[in-house]
Amino acid sequence: MVAVAEGGRRGEVREYRRIANTPTAVARLARQLSRDGVRLRFCYEAGPCGYGIQRQLSGLGYECVVVAPSLIPKRAGDRVKTDRRDAASLARLNRAGELTAVWVPDAGHEAMRDLVRARLAAVQALCRARQQLAGFRLRQGRHYGRPAWTKLHRRWLAGLKFEQPVPPIALCQSAPADGVSRTGAVRAFERNKHQNAAVSPRPATAPPVDC
Repeated sequence: MVAVAEGGRRGEVREYRRIANTPTAVARLARQLSRDGVRLRFCYEAGPCGYGIQRQLSGLGYECVVVAPSLIPKRAGDRVKTDRRDAASLARLNRAGELTAVWVPDAGHEAMRDLVRARLAAVQALCRARQQLAGFRLRQGRHYGRPAWTKLHRRWLAGLKFEQPVPPIALCQSAPADGVSRTGAVRAFERNKHQNAAVSPRPATAPPVDC
């Protein structure tokens, strides 16, 4: 949803229209709004759409800021949230200069961020799988007594025998989740992170995670 605030303190704030989130639609919108030679200042909330709109509009020569949702001024008790109300509020606040812009990373920084997020997701999935497998093993009364998650430990897990047929099925369902695929994925992310650290002078980082 797009809203427009006319210049001046008492300028009209009106709903413009809803457009698709595509480069073609964004470029068409900018051309239509700038037909009269007016100076345009765009803004939108940071969210899942990323920074593509900002980069496109900046590349076309327009001023565009990405706004931190948590820093948007709100009236006390105003809890109704719709696309129309949000668009009109952003247009009004942008005209008044009351919005706080977030730092927009370039393509290299954003690629590094995606790599760090993917690595963190892989590590968390590995931790969950290991905890599930450890809980299953303890419920079955199987104690290892040595450092876990080594090659020797994995061979020990693979050689476990049970009296009932159901536990081995549950073990087989849990073990692959912890196996080479997830561990290898984490190691691959670590290698890529170090190899691509030179992509940007200000790399996005994540704290080390140990299971």
